[in-house]
Amino acid sequence: MNAVAAPTVRGYSRAVWILVVARAVNKIGAFTLPFLGVVLTVEFKASLSETGLILAIFGAATIPSRLLGGQLADRLGRRRTIVLGLVGCAVAQLWIALSHTLWSAVLATVLLGLAFEIYEPPSQAMIADVTKPEDRPAAYGLYSAALAAAGVLAGLLAAAISHWDLRWLFAADAITCLSCATLIAIALPADVRRPAPSAERRIAYADAQRDVPTGVRCDVTADVRREVSAWRDGRLLLLLASGTIFATIYMQLIIGLPLTLLEQGLSTSGTGIILAISAVTLIVAQRLLRVQNLDDFRSIAIGYVLLALGLLISAFAHTLLLFVAAAVLWSLGDLFLLTRYLTQASGLAPDEARGRYLAIFGLSWGVATTIAPLTVTQLLETSGPKGLWLTSAAVAAVLAALQPWFRKRLA
Repeated sequence: MNAVAAPTVRGYSRAVWILVVARAVNKIGAFTLPFLGVVLTVEFKASLSETGLILAIFGAATIPSRLLGGQLADRLGRRRTIVLGLVGCAVAQLWIALSHTLWSAVLATVLLGLAFEIYEPPSQAMIADVTKPEDRPAAYGLYSAALAAAGVLAGLLAAAISHWDLRWLFAADAITCLSCATLIAIALPADVRRPAPSAERRIAYADAQRDVPTGVRCDVTADVRREVSAWRDGRLLLLLASGTIFATIYMQLIIGLPLTLLEQGLSTSGTGIILAISAVTLIVAQRLLRVQNLDDFRSIAIGYVLLALGLLISAFAHTLLLFVAAAVLWSLGDLFLLTRYLTQASGLAPDEARGRYLAIFGLSWGVATTIAPLTVTQLLETSGPKGLWLTSAAVAAVLAALQPWFRKRLA
């Protein structure tokens, strides 16, 4: 999997374009997560506290899901792992759509969490496999741009389908998952089987013990020590904590927005409209703003200020138009924030441990997906939408103010 494929279309390999198209197709149907909480409360009559607990379980299940995806990508192969993850998501989505009891929906939600992140590590790894190092930023940029563009259509489809039984959303997403899996299985090159890394390390270690001096044996085992050294890097752990807070605010928007519209007596179709406008904002702003000219810490500070303003408007919004205005602001904030944390995490890592550093930092999203449902439902129950979004805005403002402090410890 280390060979770099020759570029075929506009400088990118055929595999990159297939992954981009397939992921865009899947993204078009991936509008169910913001509605999962609404389905549990409206269709299955779960209380807000029960909904929060169920969504927290879903979030916890995504943590081993991402780790499993990384292990299977190296052991089973990229293509097989991608197909496995997509089919697993489709099965879980259909299960939710066909459920008639809360317990059945809960089991399906757990399965969805366990399959939800399997796709990401092998797809990101395959792009690296078939792309030259100097071309990878552009290839990942193309990947992200396709997701943003597909997000526009996804939001509009969500707005249209949500007028009917919300469970149709999950059936539609299952169809796109299976379509994506079929495209991947047919069009991507076959997997190349490789020895497991652990087996390679055992062979190298055995050879070293038998043939080389003691000093070299220490060098051979250094790779094993580097496996755990990332967890001892205080800068990475500080960044992980900060990134987890950001990811929690982000997931609160995904989960809390449809529940807030429900609390305000607005149509659930408004969520799809807001998500579509959010995606359009990201696409247009990427073209107009020169965000890359800012350093990481200044960009993050600006992003948090914009995010806080959007959350502040959400706290007092009672009409769809105000929620749209808020979405434009927090989407602009996301533009300044989303890529900068990954840039910082990769910048902290030594070359030989970059994958492990990014994998550890990526756990922030699994933790956030576990925490956010609990904070959303508890704050909505105790203080309503105003309390939820004012609290989130305050946290974002504090993180903006703390960026000079983070600069001293991370730069």
